[in-house]
Order: sequence, then structure tokens, then C-alpha cells
Amino acid sequence: MSIVVKSVCKALERIAPLRLAEPWDKVGLIIESPLPRADAKRVVLTIDLTTAVLEETLKVPTALVIAYHPPLFQPITSLTLANPLQASLLKLSAAGTSVFCPHTSLDATWGGINDWLAEGVIGPQKATAKVNILGEVKGEAGGAGRIVTLDEPIHIEELVQRVKKHLSLSQVDVGRPLSEKSIKSVAICAGAGGTMFSGVDADVYFTGEMQHHEVLGAVAKGRYVILCGHTNTERGYLPVLAKKLSDTLSDLAQDESPNGLSQEERTEIKKYQLDIHVSEADRHPLDHM
Repeated sequence: MSIVVKSVCKALERIAPLRLAEPWDKVGLIIESPLPRADAKRVVLTIDLTTAVLEETLKVPTALVIAYHPPLFQPITSLTLANPLQASLLKLSAAGTSVFCPHTSLDATWGGINDWLAEGVIGPQKATAKVNILGEVKGEAGGAGRIVTLDEPIHIEELVQRVKKHLSLSQVDVGRPLSEKSIKSVAICAGAGGTMFSGVDADVYFTGEMQHHEVLGAVAKGRYVILCGHTNTERGYLPVLAKKLSDTLSDLAQDESPNGLSQEERTEIKKYQLDIHVSEADRHPLDHM
């Protein structure tokens, strides 16, 4: 494993420990290239490893792609160029690029995607709102979702504006109960939150997507639902992750503890000026027309 890939993987483990991932998830180093390039100084951050992201990545020598969603999720019996997702992995490996996926470990960790979404919900009430774990508590490191309790209730219109501003969206889908009410609590889950919200008592369910009957059931129970599009609840976190990764790599270069890098690796990583690049080709797969 190249020093760049090893260092970035170790940094990611500090940011979002893989033990926090859901049991069904496919996280960690998905593809390790056997042909690492000495001139590869770039690390690409993306939500999905699409064909457009692949083409963007291949233009610049890249050591590692950090793809939030695992490109390989279901068991496979072959790895061929006939499948576009598999072809992307094969082409990256041939170009000396490895692929790492954090997925639900990055949702669960403190300071991860769900906490970033909570910041948008809280808005100006940062000093007084409370954020607690929703779902399974995974030690002191975090948990699957979040539930925000606001100090002062707000109207749904205010919450929707906060969400749109935080996610840089012009519109979202909103489910409204028959009887309008003020909002004090918001359950949050990045991506798809239907299963996570089952049985959760909150005024609002805020996520990317839910199944049709999950929305109907929530609204019938008197809850609001805010759906923003699956990847729209995740993509805005990538610049935050880029900053965290840069800071953590700097810490690793100075860390002489047994859990850090070796002396040789610290010396080598200090020589690199890594380019941590948030993909410009990565985008939500659906357009409003």
C-alpha cells in the first residue's frame, strides 16, 4: 500500500471509525491499486463514483478516491468492463488509483454528516438547541441518526427555509399533517431515513428520501416530512470532510505514538503536498424539469 493511501486511510479511521458503520454496509478500502503512481498527489472526494467522476479523476494523477457510497454493494461473481460501475473501479485501479468508502461510519460519527445536517436545522439557536443520538448508540463515538430539540418552537416555513439554505436547494418536498402545529423536535437521517424513523416521536422527519407509504404513515400520525433528495443531504458535507482530512493528516505527520505512522512514513508524508479535491463532476442524479 502506498504511503499516501495508508496515511489517508488512517486519517479517515480517526475521523469516522469504521466500527461505527451499519452491519450491512460495505465500508473501508474497496479497491487497492497494485500500481500506485509516485506522482499521484491528489485525493478526490465524491458522493458517487459515476462515469463523470471517473473521467474527471483520470485527468490528474490520483492516489485515492473517497467515494461516500460503496460502488460495490451486492455480492458479485465477476468484475468486468461490461458493468459501468465495475468498469470504473477497474480503470481506476489500472491508473494507480485506490478507492475508499466511509458511508454510514461518516453518518454516525460525531461531527459527521448527520451533525452537519443538525447545524442547518438549529440555525440561530446554536447556543440552546440539544442534539441527541437517534437509533443505536455506538459508544462515545456517535450513533446512526440525530434528533434535535429546539429551545423555542418554530413554524414549518422557517424550518424549510433553514434546510434549503443549508443544503443550497431551491426546493424540497414537504409532507404536512392535517392539523398544523409548531415544531420543537426534528429527527434527522442522511440519505434514506424511513427505517431509522420507525417509531420515533418527533414533530418532523428530515431526510433525503422515504418510501411512499412511510410518508403517508408519518403524516397520518401528525408529523411533518421534509425530503430533499438522497444525495442532497450528503454532498454539502464534502468540503467539511476535506478540511477535517487535511487537519488530521497534519496531526498524523506529527504523531509519534504507536497508533500513528512510522518515522519513515511521517517523513515521507511531510514531503507530499496533497491536493484534497472535492469532485466538480459529482452531482445529484435527478433534475427538476
